[in-house]
Amino acid sequence: MPKGLFLSFEGGEGSGKSTQVARLEEWLQREGREVVVVREPGGTPLSEEIREVLLRPREEEVSPWAELCLYVAARAQLVQDVIIPSLERGVVVLADRYLDSSLVYQGMARGLGTQRVRTLIGWATSDLMPTRTFFFDVTPEVGLERSRRRGSMDRMESESLRFHQDVHRGYIDLSATEPERFVVLDAGQSPDDIQTELIQQVRTLLNDL
Repeated sequence: MPKGLFLSFEGGEGSGKSTQVARLEEWLQREGREVVVVREPGGTPLSEEIREVLLRPREEEVSPWAELCLYVAARAQLVQDVIIPSLERGVVVLADRYLDSSLVYQGMARGLGTQRVRTLIGWATSDLMPTRTFFFDVTPEVGLERSRRRGSMDRMESESLRFHQDVHRGYIDLSATEPERFVVLDAGQSPDDIQTELIQQVRTLLNDL
């Protein structure tokens, strides 16, 4: 069994999770913990190439199944090359997105069905699950406005408001079905308040190792 701590961070576009992952990494390092941060899609040379394919805006309509399979391929490589070896060394792994993104974006918002998506992901990741998943809850309208202020938007960010509303409802529903794994954070709070709450949660998990 892996000896480290595996935490994933989920949310819609503009939820602020990536900022909080970076701040948590800094805190863990100050606490003397070895930490590895990964992002999805990405995290290995192959996975980063797949990221470019997936997120680059394009005129061609991408099949939902093609989209899902590319995400899962990138995840499979990341789990094999980075996440499992890191956990076996006792490292804290912070994943900026993991399997729940596929369950929500492709399984729910794209309509592929969560059970089929979950089965495919299980095969690709050897059923590796995070100890905790932190869901950054923000309305799609607020999140998308944050994304727009950052500049150019990628293919997923450029989807319709209806799509992002479906994503948000998907996260709400998913977090309600697995309350023992999910921690829901109000992403409308100030970054400092979110960080304080997040550190309290992670400190408890570290004490239990």
